[in-house]
Amino acid sequence: MSDPRELLKIAPNRVEEINKLLTDPNNEVINRILEIVERYGGPEEINRRAAEARKLENLTARLKAEGSPYLADLDWLKEQRDRGAFVSLADYRARILGSGAAAAPIDQKNAVTLEISALQFFPWLITEAKQAIERQELMPGRFIRVRNMAEQAEDNGDILAVAAAMQIVGASYVETLDAKGTDGSNVHLGGPETITGYFGGIGQPNDHPYMWLDEYLRHYTTYGIKQVLNINPGTVLAGYLLHKLGVDNEFKISVYMGNDNPLAVLWTLMAARLFCRPDGTTSLIGFNLSNSVDNQTIRQAAYLRRALGLEEVVRLEHHITETYKGIVIQPYNRREELVEIAKEVPNIAAKHEGGDPDIDSTREHPSNILEYFLPKEEILKQGLMDKLELNYLDKHDAVNRTAEALTRAGIGVVCAWSLHR
Repeated sequence: MSDPRELLKIAPNRVEEINKLLTDPNNEVINRILEIVERYGGPEEINRRAAEARKLENLTARLKAEGSPYLADLDWLKEQRDRGAFVSLADYRARILGSGAAAAPIDQKNAVTLEISALQFFPWLITEAKQAIERQELMPGRFIRVRNMAEQAEDNGDILAVAAAMQIVGASYVETLDAKGTDGSNVHLGGPETITGYFGGIGQPNDHPYMWLDEYLRHYTTYGIKQVLNINPGTVLAGYLLHKLGVDNEFKISVYMGNDNPLAVLWTLMAARLFCRPDGTTSLIGFNLSNSVDNQTIRQAAYLRRALGLEEVVRLEHHITETYKGIVIQPYNRREELVEIAKEVPNIAAKHEGGDPDIDSTREHPSNILEYFLPKEEILKQGLMDKLELNYLDKHDAVNRTAEALTRAGIGVVCAWSLHR
């Protein structure tokens, strides 16, 4: 009997059919993408504008022109960085491992990126930095933001300050665009009484993929924001196509998309590979698997990623902690599993969306995923800002607990690389 695997091969004529569809001048689905890209001046001009907007001196000049109070905080952050106020990695390891730290082997090949979510307000970063200096803790190497884009753009230059701060500390970050299904566009979604409307995912119905693309290019060219969250198959494909056209965009797939098994991973990575550039790069740089995945699924995902030549390109982002309310059954803590899998699988991020359950559960106001979407005005009206900042600092504590566990296991960490030398 012949090998049944041969039956799974994609025939060249099927690939040709897809190419014919993608290049068909009558394909309105693709034409609308091309129209949006051209409206911003085409890929080369788009990338030029983004690079200019991203320059640190231009970001700070705009903050100065706005009279932003955050400019002084950025100056302080630069000063602390330059004088070496943050703990070095060598000193951090010595504190964790003791006198034998210098001789202890550390696996840098499988170093885990320390990730925190969500940095909603710029002042929280300064509070976090002050605590990190005082306690000789590590700052994350990756920050996720879920705050309304239009609101942060109007809030004392918050969006500019965060973009500048990420360059100062040496970290990657992700923004969440406003063109998503929670903006009222999906008629099926309301509160808990419409929960069945979520069964198909949050959704980005009808014209929303094009609105998402347009919004991305606006923020990319205005603020230099490169990485954004992605929650829908349509906008994932739009992100692939945009990069294929020559725009240097990047995105991470959110846990909300529900990739929770190896076949879902194969489908997503296969599309990334099909639409990659000749140099093998793709706009997919982070892949957040479902909270339900176990280590065996991560192993299989890593095998598929490596086989498709994407191991160094696509980071697997794994939730270690989650907000205490609104998203998972508690207690939820995947730290021990992370230490196990990180010994085998490279290019993983450890995402901390909540404090450790033993801490979060004791708070007067435990962390709640639903509060990510509260307007600042409502937060201030309810007197929640200090409580939400404490929730954020609990996530920072969880990041450092993970860093300690990994260090004790001989596994490296990727933290804010300009701060911890």
